[in-house]
Amino acid sequence: MRSAMGALLLLGTGCFAEEVPLRFAITDGWAMPMVQIERGRPTQGILPDIMTSLATRVGMPAQFHVLSRARLDGAMEHGEIDMRCYVSPDWVDHEAPDYLWSVPLFFQRDVLVGSSSAPVKINPAALAQQSIGTVLSYRYPTLQPLFDNGHLRRDDARSQDQVLAKLLAGRYHYAVSNQWALDWFNQRHTADRQLHEVAVLQEQQLSCYLRNDPNIPVQRILQTLQEMKASGEIDAIIQLYTGRGDGSQASAASL
Repeated sequence: MRSAMGALLLLGTGCFAEEVPLRFAITDGWAMPMVQIERGRPTQGILPDIMTSLATRVGMPAQFHVLSRARLDGAMEHGEIDMRCYVSPDWVDHEAPDYLWSVPLFFQRDVLVGSSSAPVKINPAALAQQSIGTVLSYRYPTLQPLFDNGHLRRDDARSQDQVLAKLLAGRYHYAVSNQWALDWFNQRHTADRQLHEVAVLQEQQLSCYLRNDPNIPVQRILQTLQEMKASGEIDAIIQLYTGRGDGSQASAASL
């Protein structure tokens, strides 16, 4: 699936060669439908489509920097990138007065996932000691106490898609995923091989934030994001890839 906006990503920044770009962070641990990365560049997905639309609306070329989760905070602090999306203030290591946040734009639902043979519902704290599939450098507040006391162990993979593939291959019995990635993964497998939610770990609203830099039209960017959310454009992009709207309308909630 590729939207018209996704096709624009392939054009790069050639049309804006003389203009200052709006530099977005793309996390290499994301998976479809959030983003597809090919040869180090995003080619389609919910987040690059939204970022490209935003940059076009404010008259700046979109420039994407694919980074590991561990590098994101430093890249923002050192001015290597201007903006991160699909993030919570709780995920940012260092509070900085020079960061400004958008209104909530996304609703994330993190779930514990099992194979088709796993119980329908479980309590993570009641599991026997074992490894759980996780994404490298991602934080899982609900499970962290169980990691800290050694009851559960992280088994990290580079991306969300790799985590789910390892679960399907039987490398461990359970893994953590966001709902979008789980739904997308299951679309590629027959019913007997699909993974299913066994516990809801966390639900939260996510936003974008950017550096308060005089070279960036900060207020225009924040206002444009608010307009894109209010007009339904952001939810329409989400629905294009997922077949469902952003659950934030019904569920106001918490690398």
